[in-house]
Amino acid sequence: MKKIPADKKFLQNIQVIDIAEEGKGVGKSDDLVIFIDKAVPGDIVDVELLRRKKKFYEGKIQNLVKPSEHRTEPFCEHFGVCGGCKWQHLTYDAQLQFKQKSVSDALQRLGKVDVSDMEPILGSAESRYYRNKLEYTFSDKRWLTDGDMRSDETMEMNALGYHIPGRFDKILDIDHCYLQADPSNEIRNKVREYALKAGISFYNLKSHEGSLRNLIIRTSSTGELMVIVVFAYADEEQIEGMMKFIASEFKSINSLLYIVNHKKNDTIFDQDIHTYAGADHIFENMDGLKFKIGPKSFYQTNSAQAFELYKIARDFADFKGDELVYDLYTGAGTIANFIAGKVKNVIGIEYVPTAIEDAKINSEINGIKNTSFFAGDMKDILNEDFISTHGKPDVVITDPPRAGMHPDVVKRLLEMEAEKIVYVSCNTATQARDIELLKAKYEVGRIKPVDMFPHTQHVENVVLLTIKG
Repeated sequence: MKKIPADKKFLQNIQVIDIAEEGKGVGKSDDLVIFIDKAVPGDIVDVELLRRKKKFYEGKIQNLVKPSEHRTEPFCEHFGVCGGCKWQHLTYDAQLQFKQKSVSDALQRLGKVDVSDMEPILGSAESRYYRNKLEYTFSDKRWLTDGDMRSDETMEMNALGYHIPGRFDKILDIDHCYLQADPSNEIRNKVREYALKAGISFYNLKSHEGSLRNLIIRTSSTGELMVIVVFAYADEEQIEGMMKFIASEFKSINSLLYIVNHKKNDTIFDQDIHTYAGADHIFENMDGLKFKIGPKSFYQTNSAQAFELYKIARDFADFKGDELVYDLYTGAGTIANFIAGKVKNVIGIEYVPTAIEDAKINSEINGIKNTSFFAGDMKDILNEDFISTHGKPDVVITDPPRAGMHPDVVKRLLEMEAEKIVYVSCNTATQARDIELLKAKYEVGRIKPVDMFPHTQHVENVVLLTIKG
């Protein structure tokens, strides 16, 4: 970064023409590209330049000359400080418009895809309280807002909330979050209140000292509730006190669990789970199917919109009933079990062994007999012997992580020559990259984006690829 001369720090009447992933508006002055914090496409603003990077500048609004028609008042008191919901200052219709544009731009630029017949994005019926899982962090290093620093009161420095962007050691204390329905906020606030009154120490993310580490809340469309408290160096009396308080205060909890994690990272996948009250799982329901959700289970965090996403994938595949389907990156087998009743057989492959065990259980509890699941690295499992043993698929559904598919997996798809590939992606850039490679034998049939996460830049996209005749 280079220092900006004092006489060039301010620019007037900059028109904001686009929005970047971080929620920053994009403006131009001659050939100068500026990322402007909290600016909205259509705004005309006076800008104070803050930082100069190699190919662009970063700035903030000094004066809003003319607000955009897309601008709206953020509804959350934590907006602008919290790292989530960075598009709250955009109307929801505008969010969908710009997500559609981002998908279209990526497919055209990176995948050389004709998007003239691209279908309109499917918005989320609920734009607030749509998540079924949230994870909060305890910290003795609370982030002080401007209002806090202007206050004469002695500040409570313990916090339970979210990480400040770019500051791993600072936590924003959350009062009300609009991402998860009740009783999520009440649980978090009462847990924090109890911990402070009981004098239980909050974790220090630098020194790795302190008793309380994380609070995880999972809900389901069936109304079931799971709460997980992650302790670091708490004693048995502190653990018992906290868990007893939660159990007595919230009778609606179906699964009350705790973990003691001494590691320096927050991941719980290698940790022992202790059941304090209720079951060690809850159930989700989708299209008449039950899915068992444990503390380590993967499940789409917007349950209602996941149902819509999977229906689109199923519709794109247009099953006749006699197909062998490979479901790549199957996770807990949600898609595999969702489509099983429409096809002859489904084979699911996933890297995480515990997810595959969940997938098998989900087939079993739903009486599904035509699924098979395998754990391992996709590029290693999906080889000639595997295909020879299990059969060449008629349809492939692939839903890879943000990094997209490994080149070896793309190569194997080209060799298999399935009639159809339904590619579900949470990152259109890597999806476009993979499609460009698959175009050697496939052509793009249908494209439809789906908004899973309102008020954020994230967007899912479904693409149908059909083998060339």
